[in-house]
Amino acid sequence: MQIEGLDEFITQFPVFEYRIVRTEKLSFEERVRQICRQECDRYGTTWACPPAVGTVEECKERCLAYSHGLLFSSVAEVSDIMNMQELLDTRMAHESITDKIGKFLQAEGYEVFILSTESCDICEHCTYPDAPCCNPGRMHPCLESHGIVVTDIVEAEGMEYNLGGNTILWFSMILVRGQA
Repeated sequence: MQIEGLDEFITQFPVFEYRIVRTEKLSFEERVRQICRQECDRYGTTWACPPAVGTVEECKERCLAYSHGLLFSSVAEVSDIMNMQELLDTRMAHESITDKIGKFLQAEGYEVFILSTESCDICEHCTYPDAPCCNPGRMHPCLESHGIVVTDIVEAEGMEYNLGGNTILWFSMILVRGQA
């Protein structure tokens, strides 16, 4: 799949690498959710995370309704890779890039579904589970929340997953279908 103008558009951002992949090549595993369940304090507290996003099977079905995904990464540097707050503070720059690329694809006539790094920080307090999401068009579920094995697709596409040192690679996938 070729997306007209993507190469030119994406070069204005500090995107490290990107690939367009067929969604049928994505791996979906329940084991990815174990990390969410056991290690993330956002599990069960936001519409962008499990269990609110649905079962892995429901997420897989949702993703496979799109023909392709634009998987991309951006790099952030921190002074101490073990400082979780400093690390997380770099995430918003990646989210901004993700939003802009998503809007570009929509303007090109594609229907998009964005999976990113978020557990969603748009609202000060998430309405989950008492009321619907206040920002469904702006909230992007976490890539791993859908059970996608990011390392599998990164490896299959010959992309970098870890640069070492005090750097982090943030990943997003924008699923696309059709073109108006």
